[in-house]
Amino acid sequence: MLIGQIADELDVPTRTIRFYERKGLLPEPQRATNGYRIYDDTTIARLRFIRNAQAAGLTLAEIASIIHVRNDGTAPCSHVDTLLQTKLGEICERRRQLTALESELTQLLQRSSQLDPTDCTAGEICHIFTNDDRS
Repeated sequence: MLIGQIADELDVPTRTIRFYERKGLLPEPQRATNGYRIYDDTTIARLRFIRNAQAAGLTLAEIASIIHVRNDGTAPCSHVDTLLQTKLGEICERRRQLTALESELTQLLQRSSQLDPTDCTAGEICHIFTNDDRS
């Protein structure tokens, strides 16, 4: 298959396929006598793997590490498990941070609705962010 055919089949831009080649995520394709890249079904499988791994939140560096483990002849399942556990932990922490931010913003908006803008001094810049209880 040519690069355009794979791009059309998987709805992936050709520049993305070339980028993945440069980053080592895809093996170097064979070349036709005219210099065109010739791909086989393993490239399609690899591109689907990359897309699925990205959908799970893995970075290209993490995906490359999985491919490296596989290329060394080892099933990367335990490595993938570790990556996914780490990713889940990061997401849980980020969710905790977002919940705290949501609470803070809610409190600021409640405070804002109780304040009179004419009471705001130039030194405060905006009294919504002051900590004293003038309301």
